[in-house]
Amino acid sequence: MPPRIPIAPCLRASKAPFPSTQFTLPFRPFSATAQGAAPNKKQQSRDPYILAEKQRKKASNLSRRADLEAVRVASLGDPVRGNSTPFVESFATATPLQWEAGKKIAQDKRHLNYAFDSEAVNTQLEKSRKVAVPLDELQPKDNQAAFRSKYLGIDYSNAFPSEEPQASQEDIDAQRAKDHDRATEAIKRITALENSSSKDRMRVNKARCVSTFGRHNTDKILPPRAPPLAAPNAKGPHPVRPKTNLAETAKRIGADTGSAEVQIAILTAKIKTLADFLETRGKGDKHNKRNLRLLVHRRQKMLQYLRRKERGGPRWQHCIETLGLTEGTWRGEISL
Repeated sequence: MPPRIPIAPCLRASKAPFPSTQFTLPFRPFSATAQGAAPNKKQQSRDPYILAEKQRKKASNLSRRADLEAVRVASLGDPVRGNSTPFVESFATATPLQWEAGKKIAQDKRHLNYAFDSEAVNTQLEKSRKVAVPLDELQPKDNQAAFRSKYLGIDYSNAFPSEEPQASQEDIDAQRAKDHDRATEAIKRITALENSSSKDRMRVNKARCVSTFGRHNTDKILPPRAPPLAAPNAKGPHPVRPKTNLAETAKRIGADTGSAEVQIAILTAKIKTLADFLETRGKGDKHNKRNLRLLVHRRQKMLQYLRRKERGGPRWQHCIETLGLTEGTWRGEISL
């Protein structure tokens, strides 16, 4: 702000003496420091008292946040993992579950590694057992030399002397059966999900989520949401809800991969895999911590949408009970 200089009231020479107080700036050399200047940040960061005070405030803030999170988890549940259920625990191995006979849920099937089909693998193994026997051995022993000479163009008339000892047919069949069993066991170990990678298990878990929560299967066993009233104050009878939704099943082409419950199940599988990794091996992985927050908040939005659309109906209850989701996964603000 510029200094205020007293000015005479008029241009005529004043008879009163000019005020003796004049505005003067204090003289200060350039090498001197200003009074009341802020302390140096470098010196402040090295001060042990200030460092101890910062650590005390940080520890107090973290303990307060932990207490608030514990209260929230106790009242609403864990916003990341929820409750443990058999379906969620099976994500670690991607093994199928055998549900009870009276439970309304789609039956899970067995999956193999490398996207192989179990029926196709069994068919190929049976075919390989038949192909392993040479064609010439299927012929009688008297015609084996003629058979080889016909197809190979070489004279094998004297290739089978009668005086050489030959193994019995029972020994040959036993050796072939042993070789076939060893090859079958090797194929089973290669295609087993226990020896698969995390990427292959996630692919299988996605397929299981689609088959368990997809509406191409759930429409056959679960009723649709309750139909609305004709008017807000209607006094007529409420429309009856059917037991199943087979009419919508006939309109579908292929599997349902885009409904809200399928996306929630897939997000839950990804969240469990990422949470297990951060808990065991990725404690300092900030990139995946951010990815976990994004997945949890995306699942929260999908749960709020499904709850609003289904009005707490059978689909909502089926999704919540199978995945073990609590109120903490969709209610309120989630801070990780």
